[in-house]
Amino acid sequence: MDDQTVEAMKLANQLCFPLYAAARNVTSLYTPWLKPLGLTYTQYIALLVLWEQDGQTVGEIGEKLMLDNGTLSPLLKKMEQAGLVQRQRSREDERVVVVSLTEAGRALREKAKDVPAKVAGCIDLPPEKAQMLYALLYELLDNQKNKPLKGE
Repeated sequence: MDDQTVEAMKLANQLCFPLYAAARNVTSLYTPWLKPLGLTYTQYIALLVLWEQDGQTVGEIGEKLMLDNGTLSPLLKKMEQAGLVQRQRSREDERVVVVSLTEAGRALREKAKDVPAKVAGCIDLPPEKAQMLYALLYELLDNQKNKPLKGE
C-alpha cells in the first residue's frame, strides 16, 4: 500500500466515524428523560412525527425518519402494544397502513415537552455552531438522496 492509501485507511481520517460517534453520544443524552416515559429514542422520534401530523401512513413516517419498513413495522407494533398508537389498513388501499395516536399517545406529548430543552442543555455548543452543524448535516443528507452508490 502506498502512503496515501495508508493515510486514507486511518480511523481518524474517516468522516463516518465522528458522525457515528456523535450520533450515538447525542442519542444517548435522551435516555434519562425518555426512560421514565417508557420510550426509546426511535419511538420518541416516531411520536414527534405523529405529534406534528396525526394519521400518517407507515410509508410517510418512514420517509420522514429515513427508516425502512423492516425497522419501522416492529417499532410501530411495540408502540401499538404499549397503547400509544393504533394501526389500521386504509379503506382506499388495504396495502397501506395508517398510524394514528391514541389518547395515551397524545397525552405523552405534554409529558415529553421539556425533553428537547433538557437535551439541548447537555450539548456544549454555542447556538451558532449548533445551527451550522444542523445545516451541514441536512446538506449531507440531501446530497445523498437518490444518488447511486459509486463503485458498483
